[in-house]
Amino acid sequence: MILINLLPHREAARKRRRENFYASLGAAALAGGLIAGAAFAWLQTQITDQQDKNSLLQAEIKKLDVEIKEISTLQAEIAALRARQQAVEDLQGDRNMPVHLLNELVRQMPDGIYLTSMTQDNRTVTVQGMAQSNERVSELLRNLGNNSPWLLKPELIEITASTVALSARDQRRVANFKLRVGIKRPTDDQKKDAPANATAPAAAKG
Repeated sequence: MILINLLPHREAARKRRRENFYASLGAAALAGGLIAGAAFAWLQTQITDQQDKNSLLQAEIKKLDVEIKEISTLQAEIAALRARQQAVEDLQGDRNMPVHLLNELVRQMPDGIYLTSMTQDNRTVTVQGMAQSNERVSELLRNLGNNSPWLLKPELIEITASTVALSARDQRRVANFKLRVGIKRPTDDQKKDAPANATAPAAAKG
Protein backbone atom coordinates (compact mmCIF):
# COMPACT_ATOMS: atom_id res chain seq x y z
CA MET A 1 0.00 0.00 0.00
CA ILE A 2 1.40 3.35 -1.05
CA LEU A 3 1.29 6.23 1.50
CA ILE A 4 1.20 9.75 0.18
CA ASN A 5 1.93 12.69 2.48
CA LEU A 6 -0.35 15.52 1.54
CA LEU A 7 0.92 17.89 4.32
CA PRO A 8 2.85 21.07 3.28
CA HIS A 9 6.33 19.68 4.18
CA ARG A 10 8.19 22.53 2.50
CA GLU A 11 6.48 25.13 4.67
CA ALA A 12 7.21 23.02 7.76
CA ALA A 13 10.89 22.80 6.80
CA ARG A 14 11.07 26.57 6.28
CA LYS A 15 9.41 27.09 9.63
CA ARG A 16 11.92 24.85 11.35
CA ARG A 17 14.84 26.65 9.70
CA ARG A 18 13.37 30.01 10.70
CA GLU A 19 12.92 28.86 14.29
CA ASN A 20 16.48 27.53 14.37
CA PHE A 21 17.78 30.84 12.95
CA TYR A 22 15.92 32.88 15.54
CA ALA A 23 17.11 30.57 18.28
CA SER A 24 20.71 30.91 17.06
CA LEU A 25 20.30 34.66 16.78
CA GLY A 26 18.96 34.88 20.34
CA ALA A 27 21.77 32.68 21.63
CA ALA A 28 24.33 34.86 19.85
CA ALA A 29 22.75 38.02 21.26
CA LEU A 30 22.77 36.51 24.75
CA ALA A 31 26.37 35.41 24.40
CA GLY A 32 27.34 38.84 23.07
CA GLY A 33 25.58 40.52 25.99
CA LEU A 34 27.36 38.27 28.49
CA ILE A 35 30.72 38.95 26.85
CA ALA A 36 30.08 42.70 26.75
CA GLY A 37 28.99 42.66 30.39
CA ALA A 38 32.07 40.72 31.41
CA ALA A 39 34.33 43.09 29.44
CA PHE A 40 32.62 46.13 30.97
CA ALA A 41 33.02 44.70 34.48
CA TRP A 42 36.70 43.93 33.80
CA LEU A 43 37.32 47.44 32.46
CA GLN A 44 35.58 48.98 35.45
CA THR A 45 37.79 46.91 37.74
CA GLN A 46 40.89 48.05 35.88
CA ILE A 47 39.76 51.68 36.00
CA THR A 48 39.09 51.43 39.73
CA ASP A 49 42.50 49.87 40.35
CA GLN A 50 44.20 52.56 38.28
CA GLN A 51 42.34 55.30 40.13
CA ASP A 52 43.47 53.80 43.43
CA LYS A 53 47.07 53.73 42.16
CA ASN A 54 46.74 57.33 40.97
CA SER A 55 45.44 58.41 44.36
CA LEU A 56 48.34 56.65 46.07
CA LEU A 57 50.83 58.28 43.70
CA GLN A 58 49.29 61.71 44.27
CA ALA A 59 49.54 61.23 48.03
CA GLU A 60 53.19 60.21 47.72
CA ILE A 61 53.87 63.17 45.42
CA LYS A 62 52.40 65.53 48.00
CA LYS A 63 54.67 64.00 50.65
CA LEU A 64 57.67 64.42 48.36
CA ASP A 65 56.69 68.04 47.64
CA VAL A 66 56.69 68.73 51.38
CA GLU A 67 60.10 67.06 51.75
CA ILE A 68 61.49 69.00 48.78
CA LYS A 69 60.30 72.27 50.32
CA GLU A 70 61.99 71.29 53.58
CA ILE A 71 65.21 70.46 51.71
CA SER A 72 65.05 73.79 49.86
CA THR A 73 64.61 75.58 53.18
CA LEU A 74 67.58 73.71 54.63
CA GLN A 75 69.70 74.56 51.59
CA ALA A 76 68.77 78.23 51.92
CA GLU A 77 69.69 78.14 55.62
CA ILE A 78 73.01 76.43 54.83
CA ALA A 79 73.77 79.02 52.14
CA ALA A 80 72.95 81.84 54.58
CA LEU A 81 75.21 80.29 57.24
CA ARG A 82 78.03 79.93 54.72
CA ALA A 83 77.58 83.55 53.66
CA ARG A 84 77.75 84.66 57.30
CA GLN A 85 80.83 82.54 57.89
CA GLN A 86 82.48 84.00 54.78
CA ALA A 87 81.60 87.52 55.92
CA VAL A 88 83.17 86.87 59.33
CA GLU A 89 86.30 85.43 57.72
CA ASP A 90 86.54 88.41 55.36
CA LEU A 91 86.15 90.82 58.26
CA GLN A 92 88.87 89.05 60.18
CA GLY A 93 91.12 89.17 57.13
CA ASP A 94 90.30 92.83 56.46
CA ARG A 95 91.47 93.83 59.94
CA ASN A 96 95.08 93.22 58.92
CA MET A 97 94.80 94.70 55.43
CA PRO A 98 95.95 98.25 56.43
CA VAL A 99 98.97 96.76 58.21
CA HIS A 100 99.92 94.68 55.18
CA LEU A 101 99.34 97.65 52.89
CA LEU A 102 101.61 100.02 54.82
CA ASN A 103 104.30 97.38 55.28
CA GLU A 104 104.33 96.54 51.60
CA LEU A 105 104.40 100.17 50.49
CA VAL A 106 107.40 100.77 52.74
CA ARG A 107 109.17 97.62 51.53
CA GLN A 108 108.51 98.15 47.82
CA MET A 109 109.03 101.92 47.71
CA PRO A 110 112.22 102.80 45.81
CA ASP A 111 114.37 105.76 46.72
CA GLY A 112 113.36 109.10 45.23
CA ILE A 113 109.58 108.71 45.72
CA TYR A 114 107.42 110.67 48.14
CA LEU A 115 103.74 109.83 48.78
CA THR A 116 101.32 112.71 49.26
CA SER A 117 97.96 110.91 49.74
CA MET A 118 96.40 107.49 49.88
CA THR A 119 92.73 106.47 49.78
CA GLN A 120 91.14 103.03 50.02
CA ASP A 121 87.85 101.90 48.48
CA ASN A 122 87.03 98.34 49.57
CA ARG A 123 90.03 96.37 48.25
CA THR A 124 91.40 99.03 45.93
CA VAL A 125 93.93 101.65 47.05
CA THR A 126 94.67 104.85 45.13
CA VAL A 127 98.08 106.35 45.82
CA GLN A 128 99.33 109.81 44.83
CA GLY A 129 102.87 111.06 45.14
CA MET A 130 105.94 112.63 43.58
CA ALA A 131 109.00 110.97 42.10
CA GLN A 132 112.38 112.20 40.97
CA SER A 133 111.76 110.71 37.51
CA ASN A 134 109.42 108.56 35.49
CA GLU A 135 111.85 105.65 35.92
CA ARG A 136 111.25 105.71 39.67
CA VAL A 137 107.50 105.37 39.07
CA SER A 138 108.10 102.45 36.70
CA GLU A 139 110.29 100.76 39.32
CA LEU A 140 107.55 101.20 41.93
CA LEU A 141 104.99 99.61 39.61
CA ARG A 142 107.31 96.65 38.95
CA ASN A 143 107.93 96.14 42.64
CA LEU A 144 104.24 96.23 43.50
CA GLY A 145 103.35 93.82 40.71
CA ASN A 146 106.19 91.29 41.09
CA ASN A 147 107.61 91.41 44.61
CA SER A 148 104.60 91.93 46.88
CA PRO A 149 102.56 88.97 48.22
CA TRP A 150 99.76 91.29 49.40
CA LEU A 151 99.41 93.77 46.54
CA LEU A 152 98.32 92.95 43.01
CA LYS A 153 97.50 94.49 39.64
CA PRO A 154 99.15 97.93 40.04
CA GLU A 155 97.87 100.37 37.43
CA LEU A 156 99.22 103.81 36.60
CA ILE A 157 96.36 106.28 36.30
CA GLU A 158 98.30 109.42 35.36
CA ILE A 159 101.72 110.98 35.53
CA THR A 160 102.56 114.67 34.96
CA ALA A 161 105.74 116.72 35.12
CA SER A 162 106.10 119.67 37.46
CA THR A 163 108.73 121.62 39.38
CA VAL A 164 109.37 121.84 43.11
CA ALA A 165 111.12 124.83 44.66
CA LEU A 166 113.54 123.60 47.31
CA SER A 167 114.79 127.16 47.87
CA ALA A 168 114.68 130.53 46.16
CA ARG A 169 117.35 129.42 43.70
CA ASP A 170 116.99 125.64 43.72
CA GLN A 171 114.13 124.20 41.68
CA ARG A 172 113.84 120.61 40.58
CA ARG A 173 111.66 118.81 38.09
CA VAL A 174 109.53 116.00 39.53
CA ALA A 175 106.90 113.59 38.26
CA ASN A 176 103.51 113.72 39.92
CA PHE A 177 101.88 110.33 39.67
CA LYS A 178 98.65 108.62 40.59
CA LEU A 179 98.31 104.86 40.64
CA ARG A 180 95.83 102.20 41.68
CA VAL A 181 96.65 98.85 43.32
CA GLY A 182 94.58 95.99 44.73
CA ILE A 183 94.95 94.31 48.13
CA LYS A 184 94.72 90.56 48.68
CA ARG A 185 92.85 89.08 51.61
CA PRO A 186 94.54 86.31 53.59
CA THR A 187 91.46 84.19 52.88
CA ASP A 188 91.96 84.47 49.11
CA ASP A 189 94.80 81.94 49.17
CA GLN A 190 92.72 79.64 51.37
CA LYS A 191 89.88 79.74 48.84
CA LYS A 192 92.31 78.81 46.06
CA ASP A 193 93.76 75.93 48.09
CA ALA A 194 90.34 74.60 49.15
CA PRO A 195 89.39 73.01 45.77
CA ALA A 196 92.84 71.39 45.52
CA ASN A 197 92.54 69.97 49.02
CA ALA A 198 89.04 68.72 48.24
CA THR A 199 90.17 66.87 45.10
CA ALA A 200 93.26 65.35 46.75
CA PRO A 201 91.36 62.65 48.74
CA ALA A 202 89.35 61.74 45.65
CA ALA A 203 92.57 61.32 43.67
CA ALA A 204 94.04 59.21 46.46
CA LYS A 205 91.00 56.94 46.41
CA GLY A 206 91.28 56.49 42.66
